[in-house]
Amino acid sequence: CLSNKQRKPKTAILPQYIIIVYKLSSATELRLMVVGSSGPSQFLLTNAILGRQEFPKDVTSISGSMKSTGELAGRRVVVINAPNIYDKDISQAKRKMELRRSKCLSIPGPHAFLVAFDMEDISLNDFNTARLMKERFGRQCLRHSMVLLAYEGNLEEAALEDRVRKIDWYLRELIEKYSGRFHIFRKNWRDRSKERELLQKIEWMVASSAGAYFSSTTFQKAEDSVMKEEKRLRKQKAAEIEKAWDEMEKQYVEEDLFFQKDAYTANISAEIRAKAEIDNSWVRTSLARGLGTGFFVGAVLGALVGSIEGPGGMVLYGLIGGAVGGSGGGTAQHAIV
Repeated sequence: CLSNKQRKPKTAILPQYIIIVYKLSSATELRLMVVGSSGPSQFLLTNAILGRQEFPKDVTSISGSMKSTGELAGRRVVVINAPNIYDKDISQAKRKMELRRSKCLSIPGPHAFLVAFDMEDISLNDFNTARLMKERFGRQCLRHSMVLLAYEGNLEEAALEDRVRKIDWYLRELIEKYSGRFHIFRKNWRDRSKERELLQKIEWMVASSAGAYFSSTTFQKAEDSVMKEEKRLRKQKAAEIEKAWDEMEKQYVEEDLFFQKDAYTANISAEIRAKAEIDNSWVRTSLARGLGTGFFVGAVLGALVGSIEGPGGMVLYGLIGGAVGGSGGGTAQHAIV
């Protein structure tokens, strides 16, 4: 159990994080950032939200960020997945790049962060997830967050909620970090009995924030980078688009021509947007900086070890250390922003 000192909230507000409020109508798609501490929970949750097997049941981690679209109880949703917070199989630089990419995939910002845990397998790392989320997404992101507990068994919903609220203290401690908001979902995505309830909880949480989606300076930076990349790609494709329009003008007239041009423009715009979200200067810079820092740190450590064997050893071990540090992606960096 966490001590009172550990549970005491910090009062300092970091100036670089802001919240921007926009009204959300029922016709607007919901952008959901699904976050996982470790293991398969976030991927099982994505399957449960979309009602299809987006991820195989045995997937416990992914190396890159993904964006999926579908419907939850008739409401259009966009689900963004990034690597698990405690995934040990990717480097610090890769993790930083995918964090930035996940922000680009969710611009202008997610309406909700859904933080997935396994109800039967809560670890000490899970209790640190809220702190890491504030560091990586922004201090106020927990106001837009809800705990999703994966469950596989035969207990009824009332008994499960009693476990969370009254019986299992560690579950109660966990959800308190997210203002007590939680939902229990079945690991079997084919069970759609609670999808309406889940949607209502998400919509209520969004409504409690005045219909806002979450944003911060880094989400704004992500949006700016995507828009800049879109502009670059459009300029790159200008000749191709003009040629396609010329061909259409030879084949179609009046309403048919308008329809064909409109459909072509929509497809090209969607293609450009998808490419810009996945790869842009902000995403690329994060990896380059991570590799550069790793190379520098590794080279310094290698040179220190090599100095024992003289000048030749300094050069040899410095090169080896730089290579190892570069491949490790800059593990000396602590903050991910």
